[in-house]
Amino acid sequence: MSRSRVTIVCPREFDFTDAEASVERPILEDVAEVETVWLGFRDPLPEAVLDAHAVILWHGLRVNRPTIAGFRQCRAIIRNGVGYDTVDLDAAAERGIAVCNVPDYGTEEVADHALALILALYRQLFPLDAEAKRLGWRIGCQSRMRRLRTQVLGIVGLGRIGIATALRAKAFGFRVVFFDPHVPTGLHKAVGVERVDSLDELLRLADVVSIHCPLTTETRGFIGEQELALMKPSAFLVNTARGDIVQKAPLFRALREGRLTGAGLDVVEDEPLRTAEEASTPNLIVTCHAAFCSPEGMIEMRSTSARIARAAVLGEPVWNQVNRIA
Repeated sequence: MSRSRVTIVCPREFDFTDAEASVERPILEDVAEVETVWLGFRDPLPEAVLDAHAVILWHGLRVNRPTIAGFRQCRAIIRNGVGYDTVDLDAAAERGIAVCNVPDYGTEEVADHALALILALYRQLFPLDAEAKRLGWRIGCQSRMRRLRTQVLGIVGLGRIGIATALRAKAFGFRVVFFDPHVPTGLHKAVGVERVDSLDELLRLADVVSIHCPLTTETRGFIGEQELALMKPSAFLVNTARGDIVQKAPLFRALREGRLTGAGLDVVEDEPLRTAEEASTPNLIVTCHAAFCSPEGMIEMRSTSARIARAAVLGEPVWNQVNRIA
């Protein structure tokens, strides 16, 4: 009888060269053949993927209904990361395929990155760096610098990363409020933060808004022209979640027109930035969808995906499942 197969699918665009699957193979090699394939974002899946018993899917590659219909014996699709918006959950469920993710591998890194962006905005690190390197010493940005203990941080989405960000922010003296209709009553008491009843209330109240919710049909384009208009002109917006949650064009207009004081984005809608005009938006810090990055986090992510794939090929219960199979 032929052995089970686990296929790791990685975008060619990634600078990822571990063809030997050095993290995954030791976990899987006694129960399955392990293969890595590299694809362009729009390339069709080859036979090696369609024949796999479990697929480990790196970020960016889409698995839609027609693709899922081509799987012959797949038991699980494991998203090598937190987000799973690139996989058609319903189509997979109809075929009895579990879709799983790794929701906790980058919790610390993303929370740290969010705080780094917040602190860089508040302490105006990049304008001050540029001024110092011009051999100047004018501190022209001092009006945008604030004492953190006077500020309200509004968190949208109090999941793992939202909580980790809240705890870090409290240590810096922020008053922390959050909006998340999906968390249980009383969680705010355990974390020591304040709950508000609506996104509008949070946007009006906060001096800095940090996005930590998943990308879903509910949250796609969640922050647009109307929502930005509710924010204080002195406020900052930070997004380390998914780019498509915040509409790029109205945000950049607000920054250019001075209706928002600054933004820190690790992710952007239709990433990366597309034009020199976008890149020259004032009071904007952008990083390269890198908030999750650390060698330790990557090993944790890949080993968790491999363990879930191992359970799937052995017919054992999987975990971190995000779709419901009848």
